[in-house]
Amino acid sequence: MSDALRLPNRWLSLAVLALTQLVVVLDATIVTIALPDAQAELGLSDLERQWVVTAYVLVFGALLLLGGRIADYWGRKRAFLVGLLGFGIASALGGLAQNGTELVIARGLQGLFAALLAPAALALLTVTFASGRDRNTAFAVFGIIGGSGAAVGLILGGVLTEFTSWRWCLLVNVVFVILGFIGGILYLRESRAEGENRLDIWGAITVTLGLGSLVYGFSLAEDGWGSANTIGFLALGAGLLVLFVVIESRVAQPLLPLRVVANRVRGGAFLMQAVVGSVLIGATLYLTFHFQIVLGMRPLMAGLANVAMTIVILLVVPFLTKLLPTVGPRPLLIAGPLVGAAGLWYLSGITPGGNYFTEVLPGLVLLGIGLSMLFVTLQNLALTGVAPHDAGAASATVNAALQIGGSIGVSVFTAIYAGVEQRSLETGTDMLAAFTDGYSAVFIAAAIAMVAASVIAVIFIRGSKSDLLPQNEHPVAVHLG
Repeated sequence: MSDALRLPNRWLSLAVLALTQLVVVLDATIVTIALPDAQAELGLSDLERQWVVTAYVLVFGALLLLGGRIADYWGRKRAFLVGLLGFGIASALGGLAQNGTELVIARGLQGLFAALLAPAALALLTVTFASGRDRNTAFAVFGIIGGSGAAVGLILGGVLTEFTSWRWCLLVNVVFVILGFIGGILYLRESRAEGENRLDIWGAITVTLGLGSLVYGFSLAEDGWGSANTIGFLALGAGLLVLFVVIESRVAQPLLPLRVVANRVRGGAFLMQAVVGSVLIGATLYLTFHFQIVLGMRPLMAGLANVAMTIVILLVVPFLTKLLPTVGPRPLLIAGPLVGAAGLWYLSGITPGGNYFTEVLPGLVLLGIGLSMLFVTLQNLALTGVAPHDAGAASATVNAALQIGGSIGVSVFTAIYAGVEQRSLETGTDMLAAFTDGYSAVFIAAAIAMVAASVIAVIFIRGSKSDLLPQNEHPVAVHLG
């Protein structure tokens, strides 16, 4: 194939992968706007309402490592297409759900197939754009979509809920899947890890059950951090994850080679990604509730109310992409969380009768700037220096950190919200004011988490600019066919 044909096809493959990234990211939030309507129609309990969000991000995050390794061994294009097709079917099932159980199960199935789809897409991106300026451009596109996808989901969810039905927040994925499936067949090239490949079954079992137990334990914290069930599931999760590390250190072909996370810089990037996920998924959920439940916004207005953060991210990320080679990742990763924390702290000042433009908008602008500093930098840094054989596992870890952070964030923030709201009601505070007190507490907790992310950057993200962002990565072998 001539270079003239190969180059356009490479950018068309980026378009296909970017579309997939958009679907995966926005699906964590697109149903958020629709939750009040879905809860009313299906008679969901508050716990079921939380699990409509948690089921997706939990299953997604817990199975990402396994999905990444399957993509490496089975073939990344093949895994991409199967994951995309399954995701579309699960979305259709969710859109047609007749009760809360069916909806939660469908969301879990979406997470399962997304766990195969997402690492395959990111690994395909990594091997298609192996080095140089084109790689930076490709990751910038992924960063913009990753940064704006959650907010786009909120806006799209508002439009669909307002003018059609909450069900179309799930059914719309079928359209994206059809386009992505056709594009994937036409423009993606198959690649897989070299050498003998064998799945690490015991590693897959322990990490999946460990992460699941950990997140479920956090979800039980609403009933009390000291309850036997909460402590039991958290302890079980921690123990299984320790066992997972032991297994990975001893098997010949581990699900997650410890060398991927043992690197100080990459390990720090993964930790920061988890914090970003907790804030992006958890805090955004409660801001949406404030818009609809306290301020009385219609779904469309509630979605549009988030657009400020999206616009800021879209404007700032391209500028920061050009700035990154000049200043290096470390300053951005230290300052970004602090700017985001300032925005969240500002949002904690919301009141039941407050004005969006004075109480919310400045906080969203600051949060958008802070997140912009993190998205492209973290994703690129987390994959820098990864051997071709480990591309799928590293890509999966990037996504898993974000999703598991998000699922833990939803659970922890829910516990914080419920505790503060209950205490406010017990002191005679009216209901809307009690809701607002709970939301404010969530934003304060999220701000503290972002400050912790900045501390992680100070401790872990060390090295010269050239070490952290090498200009020429080792070429990645691509197997065609």
